[in-house]
Amino acid sequence: MLIGYARVSTAEQNPDHQTDALVRAGVDPANIYLDHASGAKASRPELEKALASANRAGDQFVITRLDRLGRSVLHLVTLGADLRERGVGLRVLEQGIDTTTAEGRAMFGMLSVLAELQRELIIANTRDGLAAARARGRTGGRRPKLTPDQANHAQQLYDAGNHTVQRIADLLQVPRSTIYGHLNKVSIGRRPTVSKPGQA
Repeated sequence: MLIGYARVSTAEQNPDHQTDALVRAGVDPANIYLDHASGAKASRPELEKALASANRAGDQFVITRLDRLGRSVLHLVTLGADLRERGVGLRVLEQGIDTTTAEGRAMFGMLSVLAELQRELIIANTRDGLAAARARGRTGGRRPKLTPDQANHAQQLYDAGNHTVQRIADLLQVPRSTIYGHLNKVSIGRRPTVSKPGQA
């Protein structure tokens, strides 16, 4: 069975060009699924339905262009590999790809190489960026919301037993969770008993 999928980015765009091409390729209009969503949008319900419909070995998943299907080269390769594992072919009409042929599989194999290269470049760029930041004295992750002096002051106030964590947070104008994150974990719950009622 032929399963067709089309996508337009907005409700104003006309999908007729894609659906007409799918029908000419032999796809029954009842088996054409259409999403109105940007390529980067993760949630595409009609794509999920179309992929679920292509569930028998020998089925073919038909699209007009690769950019109608995947959010990225890596996403395309992942989808292609999933279809291949199920014995479902992928036909891309305008780009002449048909994974039921040796040539089509070779073309998709090249896409796999490009996807892996893309992934490795992203990892390398991230690693280089972190190394450059460390060389300038910065570390990865979010910066602490308290300076070392503020954290030390918060600890002293807490250990003295005269201020609640909420009061310390209010004084330093940060969330209570930030104070807990900077307190000595051994001291939490072991400070002197607060003499004033209602304080914790």
